[in-house]
Amino acid sequence: MTEGHDRVKRATDLAITVPLFLLTLPVQAATALAIRVRLGSPVFFRQSRPGLHGEPFVMVKFRTMSKIDPALGMVDDATRMTPLGHVLRATSVDELPTLWNIIRGDMSLVGPRPLLMQYLARYSPEQARRHEVRPGLTGLAQVSGRNALSWEDKFRLDVEYVDHHSWRGDFKILLATVRSVVSRGGISAAGQATMPEFMGSSDEGDSDRKDPDRRDIA
Repeated sequence: MTEGHDRVKRATDLAITVPLFLLTLPVQAATALAIRVRLGSPVFFRQSRPGLHGEPFVMVKFRTMSKIDPALGMVDDATRMTPLGHVLRATSVDELPTLWNIIRGDMSLVGPRPLLMQYLARYSPEQARRHEVRPGLTGLAQVSGRNALSWEDKFRLDVEYVDHHSWRGDFKILLATVRSVVSRGGISAAGQATMPEFMGSSDEGDSDRKDPDRRDIA
């Protein structure tokens, strides 16, 4: 990314995100109240994620899951996901606080999704190139299948975005994101509440497996 392109992208992020953040404050306030009443505290889900060049930042979302409680059988995403959480994820309302991360400069509107810090050591050198740009609220992988894609397909699309991103391409991804949110497609992987944990790739193919203690990966 050239310095000029980076400045234009940042200015575009702020021009869209600041008004959107302000306009959605009433929705965010109502959502926070609903979570507080139904799930208790905390209202927000905060987690360290890798940003540009893998540098960590704290990403903020609305909480969609109950706390881990083995006594009640709440040990994985499927058992911890709440009815309210299903609605928030299906409508992408849980992502609204993340707009603040864009305003701060941690993220961009469009780019590879920020995943878990422990994944950094599991990427192949090619997959790790996804961190050559700021992570995004939405991206090429999200409008190409979201969590219905395999990890390998997601990372391939992330690197494709790094190599070929443009202002026009970002605009198309934003429009496609609106359509994806309306259709509510690809919210979870087949048979999963979200996505299985990425355990690294091998010559034999995808080596994902489920981690019962994982939280809000995607």
